[in-house]
Amino acid sequence: MPEKLPLIESERLLLRLLEPEDMKAAMTFWQENLEDLAPYGPKMPDNFLTEEFWKAQISRNKKEFLADVSARMFLFEKSAADKVICGYVSLAAILRAAAQFCYLGYGLAKNKRRLGYMSEILPQTTKYAFEELNLHRIMANYMPTNERSGRLLKRLGFSIEGYARDYLYLNGEWQDHILTSLSNPNWQQRNSD
Repeated sequence: MPEKLPLIESERLLLRLLEPEDMKAAMTFWQENLEDLAPYGPKMPDNFLTEEFWKAQISRNKKEFLADVSARMFLFEKSAADKVICGYVSLAAILRAAAQFCYLGYGLAKNKRRLGYMSEILPQTTKYAFEELNLHRIMANYMPTNERSGRLLKRLGFSIEGYARDYLYLNGEWQDHILTSLSNPNWQQRNSD
C-alpha cells in the first residue's frame, strides 16, 4: 500500500492527485477540453461537468490511491500563479499478486500540446510507478490513428506487443488499439507484494 500521496515533479510541471480546492480547476479543464479528448476516452456521465460529480470524483480518486488500485493525477505548470490544470496522467487498474502491473493513460489541454510536457513528465511518472509503487510492468495502449501517442511511447521505451481489434468502446464505437508495455528491470519482491 502507498505510504504517501504522490507528488511527481519535473522541471516545469507538478503531477498530483486533486484536492477539494481543485474542483473548479478540474471542471474548467474538462469544459475546455472534453470535446477534443472525447474520441480517446469512454463516454462521460451526464453529470460529468458538475460540482456534485467532481466532489465525489476527487474523494474516489484518493480512496482508490490509498487502496492501491489507481493513481489518477492531474498536471499543473509550476510557473502558473493560479492552479490551472493542463493535463492528466493516470496509473489505473493496478493489479498486484502475480501481475504487479497497471495501465497508463494521459491527456493534455489542447493549448498545451507541442510543448514537450508529456515527454517531460511521463519518465518521472514511470520512475514513480517502478520505484515508489513497485510495479513490474506498465501497459499503455493507443488507437492506430493516434500516431503522436505512438511516437511518444516509443521514445519512452515502450515496446509494441500486439494489435487488439475492437479493444475499447470509445466515442460510440469499438476501437482497435496497439498494445505496448514497459517493464521494470529492477523490480524486487517486497514483503507486502
